[in-house]
Amino acid sequence: MGIQKRLVGSYFVVICLTVLILEIILNVSVRYYYFHNIEETLMNQAELSASFFQQYFGDQDLEEQSDRLLKGFASHSDAQVQIINVEGRLLQDSNGLQGDLTMTEYIDVQAAIKGQPGSWKGADPNTEEAIYAVSYPLQANGNIVGGVRFITSLTETIHTVKQITVLLIGVGIIVIGIVTLLGLLLSWTITRSIKDLKQAADQMTEGDFSIRVHKRYQDELGSLADTLNMMASRISKSEQLKNDFIASVSHELRTPLTSIKGWAITLKASEVSNQPLFYDGLDIIESESDRLTHIVDELLDFSKLDNGRIAVHFTSVDLTELLQHIGRQLTPRATRQGISLDVKIEEHLPVIQADENRVKQVMINLIDNSLKFTGSSGRIFITAHTVPGKVVISVEDTGSGIAETDLENVRQKFYKGDQQASGSGLGLSISEQIIKLHHGELRISSTLGKGTIVQFDLPIE
Repeated sequence: MGIQKRLVGSYFVVICLTVLILEIILNVSVRYYYFHNIEETLMNQAELSASFFQQYFGDQDLEEQSDRLLKGFASHSDAQVQIINVEGRLLQDSNGLQGDLTMTEYIDVQAAIKGQPGSWKGADPNTEEAIYAVSYPLQANGNIVGGVRFITSLTETIHTVKQITVLLIGVGIIVIGIVTLLGLLLSWTITRSIKDLKQAADQMTEGDFSIRVHKRYQDELGSLADTLNMMASRISKSEQLKNDFIASVSHELRTPLTSIKGWAITLKASEVSNQPLFYDGLDIIESESDRLTHIVDELLDFSKLDNGRIAVHFTSVDLTELLQHIGRQLTPRATRQGISLDVKIEEHLPVIQADENRVKQVMINLIDNSLKFTGSSGRIFITAHTVPGKVVISVEDTGSGIAETDLENVRQKFYKGDQQASGSGLGLSISEQIIKLHHGELRISSTLGKGTIVQFDLPIE
C-alpha cells in the first residue's frame, strides 16, 4: 500500500473515531438536556402544588377537595394533572379519566404515597404515546394523605431530539468529507515531493547525477531535496575529478615509462664506449624511476588513508634538526631552478611526539609544490615558531599563487588547479590527513600572482 493511501486511511480512521465520539457525547448531552429539563419542570410544578396544598388545604379532606385542587393545579400547567389518594386510587384527572382506578403499578406513584418524589417514563396505556410522569407526596399535619401527579407527552421532545440527532450526524458526515478532502490534498503535497525524490534517486542509481530534485516546499522534504541535490553535485564533481585524475596519472605514468624505454633502446643500440651518453641515460632512467616510485607511493598512501589503514608511529622528534635537514636536502634542486630556499626556525624549538617520516613527507610535499609553482629568482621560506600548546610550521613562496576559485578545492583528492602541472593531485589531500592524524590543522592562504602560504601545527605533548 502506498504512502498516500496509508496517510488518507489513517486520517479517515482518526477523524471517523473522533466524530463518532463527539456525536455520541453530543447526542447523549442533547437527550439528557431535554429530558432532564422536562423532569425539572414537572418536579417544580409538583412541588409547588404540594406546598400549596399543605398551606391552604392541609386541614381539609383530600377526596372532598380534589376537584378544587385539580382545577387550581391544572390552571398553572399545560401538563395532565392527577390527584391520587394514599391508597394509590385515582381521585381526579385533568383529562377526564374515570376515577376509582388504581395507580400503584407506576413506580412514581409508589414513591409518592411513601413520601418521596418519583418519576417515570414509558408509554400511555391507552394511546401508546411516550409520556413522562412525576409524582409528589401531599402532606397534611405531617401525614401522607395522597399525591399529585403531572404527566406530559414526549412526542414533540423525541421528535426534536431526533431532528437534532440527524442534524449532528449530517454535520459529522460533512466534517468527515471535508477532512478527507484535506487529507487527500495534504497527502498529495507530501507524496508528490516523495515521488520527485524517488524519481531522482532512481536516475542517480542509473548513474545520471545531472538530475536535480525540484524543491516544492520549505520543509523537511525540501531540506532532503537540497541534500540530495548537493550530494549529486558533489558526486558529479568527484566523478569529474576522478576522470581528470585517471587522465593525469595515465599521463604521469606514460611520460617516465616512455623516457625509460627510449633510453633503454638508445643504450642498447649505442656502443658501451660512449661513456657520457651511457651515464646520462642511466641518470635519466634513475630520475624517471624515482618519479614513478613517488607517484606509486602517493597512490598507496592515499589508498591507506581512504580506507583508514594508515598508521603513524609516534617518537620523539627534534623539529630543528628535521627542518634543517629537509632544507639541506632540497636546496640543490632550488638552486638549479634559480630559487632561494631559506629556513628560519625559532631557537629552542621543543622536542615533540610525532611520526618523523610522515612529517618529513608533508614538508617535502609542500616544498615540492612551491618549487613547481615558483619561477626563477623566486623565494621560498620555511619557518617554525611556538604558540601556546603547539608548534606552527609554515612554507611560504613568492610563486604564481592560487586562484580564489581553486583555493577551497586544492585540498580535495584528485584536484589539480593547474591541469598542466605534474603530479597526481593527491599531495595536499594526503598531507592534510597526516596532519589530522597528528591532531593538528593545515591552513592555506594565497594571492594570485603573489604567492602562497601553507601552515600546519603540531601539538606539544
